[in-house]
Amino acid sequence: MTITVRPGSTVMFTGDSITDCQRLESEDGLGFGYPLRVAGEWGFRHPDRPVTWLNSGIAGHKVRDLEARWQRDVLDARPDVVSILVGVNDMGWHTLDPEGYVIPVEEFTAGYDRLLAPLAEAGTELILIEPFLLPIHGVVEAGAGTARIGVEERKEWRADLDPKIQAVRELADTYGAHLLPADHMFAELAATTGPEHWAEDGVHPTPAGHAALAAAWLRLVG
Repeated sequence: MTITVRPGSTVMFTGDSITDCQRLESEDGLGFGYPLRVAGEWGFRHPDRPVTWLNSGIAGHKVRDLEARWQRDVLDARPDVVSILVGVNDMGWHTLDPEGYVIPVEEFTAGYDRLLAPLAEAGTELILIEPFLLPIHGVVEAGAGTARIGVEERKEWRADLDPKIQAVRELADTYGAHLLPADHMFAELAATTGPEHWAEDGVHPTPAGHAALAAAWLRLVG
């Protein structure tokens, strides 16, 4: 089953930097990543079904940050469809921020559940995108240059992220949401082309990575 997007619907993308993608610097407020690609492709395929596309992603945000602004930035817009991609900052917060800590999966899950509950009550269609981490090679700078992430850090991040991905899958099942299995998708893509083709730092998609996310997203709607 796909989500039927009717003429006049409002679709909200939200999450962290992967969704934000410099949205405040773009004329339409969608940024330069997968939300823009989705909106463009939808308009090309369905000129008879105009949609209002919104993006409320903010770089660096975790589940707890989304909670703090959920009413204002998401619920007040009364969207018909909400697409959420969050979790990579919940994974790496303790590495990137001196005041950060390892966020237990229980805390992550409880907060994510509180995001979904009012949307489900309102009858909003939900798309949950798995957070993802690609197994790139070498060392990269992260956290605005405050941390260097190499093989050992990525192993630690992966051990932290896997239970959170499972939590997103279970929440999707609980709420009858559509799941976009992005971590699995990128792992398969990386196996043939190398991970850097899709995300040079293992987290932020390249143009090809955003195109892959958009294509997978569009397969969930009709």
